[in-house]
Amino acid sequence: MTTQTQTALGFDYGRKRIGIAIGQTLTQTARALNILPARDGKPQWHEVEKLIREWRPDLLIVGLPLHMDGSEHQITIEARRFSRQLEGRYRLPVILQDERLSSWAVEQALKTSPKTETSGKIDHLSAQLIVQDWLQTQTTKEDDE
Repeated sequence: MTTQTQTALGFDYGRKRIGIAIGQTLTQTARALNILPARDGKPQWHEVEKLIREWRPDLLIVGLPLHMDGSEHQITIEARRFSRQLEGRYRLPVILQDERLSSWAVEQALKTSPKTETSGKIDHLSAQLIVQDWLQTQTTKEDDE
């Protein structure tokens, strides 16, 4: 079965910062791009627009923050709203990807790696992990077919 290659632009939504990553189904890899500032959860839409024009993604992935038991909290509602805004503005499919522990996993990885200049801002690395997790689910789906 031949599957079309897709490029995904990923978002780790936050009230102050939104991490951005890019991934591709052909290579099954994702990489962190940058962090966009947000004000009360509102991104600088012109910056999002520039990224979409530059990378021409086939779909957008937004990390969905959930409690460990799967229940939602206020930031979950805000991330869902952000995903609907993306879909409405850019007319691209938006996928919500469970992001439980993504920030924690990045923080743990940074503790064990050589010192880097992150200044505590790991949102783009979390976005990378969110996209990478989605890519893994695509591989699993293909293996099951």
